[in-house]
Amino acid sequence: MNPIERRQLVLEYLNVHRQATYKELATHFGVSKNTIITDVTELTCSAPIYTVHGNGGGIRVSDEWYIGRRYLHSDQENLLRKLLPRLKPEERKTMESILYAFAKPKANGESI
Repeated sequence: MNPIERRQLVLEYLNVHRQATYKELATHFGVSKNTIITDVTELTCSAPIYTVHGNGGGIRVSDEWYIGRRYLHSDQENLLRKLLPRLKPEERKTMESILYAFAKPKANGESI
């Protein structure tokens, strides 16, 4: 696998897991820790990822960033949820489908 392909896969991995350690990524991709350090350094120039040093540290992605999907901003989602109880039943069902499709997934995988 060439570096460009691996870096794309690192981004996809971080997109799903939201954080990882250098060791975890090196093991997952079968490369050295130094290779992953180089990859992450390159990726920080073009993607909203950052590193946290110390115990519990690692590579993380910005909370608002997801690959290939656009989500509602928290203020947009909050407004729609606030309006939800005021809607007629058929409008409420439509609003819930919008929230399900475009609200950021919660920790358990649900968006509503």
